[in-house]
This record gives sequence, structure tokens and C-alpha cells, in this order.
Amino acid sequence: MSEFYTWVAWGLTVLLESCYPAMASAREQVRDLGRDPAYALYQDYRYAYDTYVYLFWDESTGAGPEDAGFMTAGGGWNHMGDVLGEGRENMYDSQPLLAGEDKSPKGQTGAEGETAEGRPEESLPALAQLKDYDYLMKNFYSVHTSTTAPRDLMKAEELLGMDLKVEMDSQSPQILIYHTHSQETYADYGPDHPEATVVGIGNYLTSLLEAKGWNVIHDTSTYDLYGGKLDRNRAYNYALEGISKILQENPSIQVVLDLHRDGVKDTLHLVSETGGKPTANIMFFQGMSRTPEGEIEYLPNPYLKENLAFTLQMQLYGAQRFPGFTRKIYMKGLRYNLHLRPRSALVEVGAQTNSGQEAMNAMEPLAELLDRVLQGR
Repeated sequence: MSEFYTWVAWGLTVLLESCYPAMASAREQVRDLGRDPAYALYQDYRYAYDTYVYLFWDESTGAGPEDAGFMTAGGGWNHMGDVLGEGRENMYDSQPLLAGEDKSPKGQTGAEGETAEGRPEESLPALAQLKDYDYLMKNFYSVHTSTTAPRDLMKAEELLGMDLKVEMDSQSPQILIYHTHSQETYADYGPDHPEATVVGIGNYLTSLLEAKGWNVIHDTSTYDLYGGKLDRNRAYNYALEGISKILQENPSIQVVLDLHRDGVKDTLHLVSETGGKPTANIMFFQGMSRTPEGEIEYLPNPYLKENLAFTLQMQLYGAQRFPGFTRKIYMKGLRYNLHLRPRSALVEVGAQTNSGQEAMNAMEPLAELLDRVLQGR
């Protein structure tokens, strides 16, 4: 499989480079309008992706773009169940937090209904351990085949030593919460539980952070509907336009959070006992803006290191304070709009098999993780 993906990456690189000169004029026009040049270039390349999407099919396994996590016909990128539909198993839905554990994460329920015991509160691994690249990657990350995490980037000492403190200010916002996929819901969503959605948990997280003194904007705009129909293929494009406008109008914002919920097999229940409550597990998702061949030049993220530091610091504190609450940080090749602020994170909160209350409960420890890192405590 790895050879196949390498071949695909090489083939597309050649293809896109051959198209590059013809795109310059349109790209410059968009750049002159003040829009994200990387987004403009992506739009230029869409025709090539639509035309040559068959390159993403793996004939040896029959896996298509949706299964492999690559681009779908129509120019959109599938990520973590976006186009798979409810109940489809993805390739990483049972990644444990620490090496040597069961395949199912602590506190998660498998096909037979068994639930593992949660671990007691743990001490953080010694820095000497975390400086070991192999230890760090094995215990805290899951890397999709579409990307790579090189040693010169994954330096724990540098990432954990990065100062991510933000000053509170009641007069201007510091945090933006939004939802690329606002239509994602939980198992009990309906007339009796209309709040069992990612927007609903975003409302709760907003109130928790505000109670701690943070000034928060919660963008509840719909980015995954087009013409009244669900369209997640281009949701990241629409979201980029929406949140870019918010950030332009509110330059004081330094933290950007995109809340999602995952899509897993129906027999998997991503839940742990946290704070005495059944709590949906969360997973930090890291877009790397790079393939195994290197950086994706047309999708730059100048804040990649800061993003990595942001999620790793929260992950480590979560492992200590709330054992079993977080899944491994998941890395994938594209950018996912994580390039707009240094403290940007995409957070998967449970999955379609979780109840809305389990997802709500997850906002309490998440708010604590965010508050601790942003206050530098």
C-alpha cells in the first residue's frame, strides 16, 4: 500500500507541476483580492483532481477514495468519515492512547459490550522519554499514510517548551469556535434532544470557557450544506471563507477550534469514566500540510509547529489529569484550515455512537485542557 500511495503522490506532483504556468494569472487575480493564495491555487488544481481522481483507487484492494481517505470525485477531501456515511468503520477508530494497551482504548466498548477499566491518574512521561522520537510517535500519535512526521519537526523538547499563553481580555475575543461539519449529530439526536449536535456541544464549551474568563466567539454558520443538501466535499472551502472574515473583523482572536464528531463502526463506543461521568473520548486531529514526499507547497501552514505544540501540550496534560479521555493525536496530509492562527486545533468529540450527554460531558475536561495551556499553568 505504501508503494501505491508513493506512486500516486509522484504522479500528481508531475501532473500539477505541468499545469502550474497556466494557473498563474488566475492565482494572481485572487491574491490581489486579498484571499488566501493557497486556497486560490487549490481551486486552480480542482480540475486536475476531478479528472484524474481514478488515480486514487487501489486496484489491489478495491479501496476507493472514500476508504483511503483521499480526494473524492468533485474535488472534496474525505476526512474521518466525512463521506463514508454513518456507521462506516474507519482505519483508526480504535487507536489506544499508550503503547502496549488493548486495541480498544481504555473505557471504550467493543463488539461484545465489554468496557475496560480506566487508569488511575498518571505522571507525565519524563522529558528524556519524550525526546526519543520513536517513543513519542508510538505512544502519542497515529500517522495516516497520506503524510509523514519527520524527526526534525517532532522535537518534544521544543514543542513542550513553546509558550502558548494568551492574555484574557473581556473587551475583545481571544477564542473562535466553529464547525466545518455543523450537521454532525449524536446517537440520540431528535425532537427530545435537539442539542445533541456538534453545534450544541460548541455552545456548552463556549459557556465553560467564558466562565473561566475567556472571551469567545462561537460561529454556528452552516458550511456543509449547499442548496439545502449535505455537501461535505467542499465544506472546508466554505469554512475558510467564513472564518477568515471573522478573523479579519476580530484580529484579537488567537485560538481557533473546529469541533467535529467522528464516524466509526456501530459496535464501537468511544467513552470513558471522567470526573465520575460517562464521557465521550476526544481526538486531536493534526493536518500536516505534507505528503511522504515533503511539504505541500500550495497548502502552506506557517503555524504548523505551534499547532503541534498546542495539541501535544493538551494531550500530555490530558494523559495525566484525565487518563483514558484522549485518543492518540491523528495526523493526516492536508491542512484543514489549521493555518490561520498559531493555536489552531481540530477536535473530534466522540462519534455517532455516543449520546449527546456523553459529548457534552467531554467539554468539561476539554475546557480545562485549553485553559491550562492558554494560561501556561
